[in-house]
Amino acid sequence: MSNILVVEDSERIASFIVKGLQSHGYQVTHTVNGEDALKLSAAAEFDLVILDIGLPGIDGFAVLEQLRGSGNEIPVIVLTARDSVDNTVASFEGGADDYMSKPFSFEELLARVRRRISTPGEAVTETTLSHKDILLDLRTRRVSAAGIDHDLTAREFTMLEFFLRHAGQVLSREQILSRVWGFDHDPGSNVVDVYIRYLRQKLGNDSIQTVRGMGYRLG
Repeated sequence: MSNILVVEDSERIASFIVKGLQSHGYQVTHTVNGEDALKLSAAAEFDLVILDIGLPGIDGFAVLEQLRGSGNEIPVIVLTARDSVDNTVASFEGGADDYMSKPFSFEELLARVRRRISTPGEAVTETTLSHKDILLDLRTRRVSAAGIDHDLTAREFTMLEFFLRHAGQVLSREQILSRVWGFDHDPGSNVVDVYIRYLRQKLGNDSIQTVRGMGYRLG
């Protein structure tokens, strides 16, 4: 079982990440500050670090600098609310392997984690998902429906991947919002309905069924 260290001081965001990773078979250790992150990484074997930049005390950049300075080459995915070119460049120059700006969807984070490590039983070579006449290419992020190819936006791709991984199951609006729009979603938004309409335009009107009072299901 792959072991991931999550360094995040926001209880809400940390819970969102930890629960999601654990549900996909990862072992997760969580800490809220840079000092403990450095101690844990020195004392235990981790396969990946998910590292927030805005930490109390030693910030994420300093943690990353000390990790790389000590010769620790563990993969690091940086998380930050500081969405700017300077911070992106600083993260990669500091030795980060990947970078995500908050807010983010869990599916996007999971995809980035899977690029670095895999859990037993996961198909590392998985490149497509399919259901009936729908074929989603995970590399090109294009979908084929009834033999016709379509490009997908980032949100459309994430939503369709979620449906395909749960084909036949009813997914509530709250589940879709949480997976596709992340921890910072607005539960009162109608954005799910809008994107369902976008997908139906590409996949066919009967591709995603409305289950009244419950949510949606990939038919």
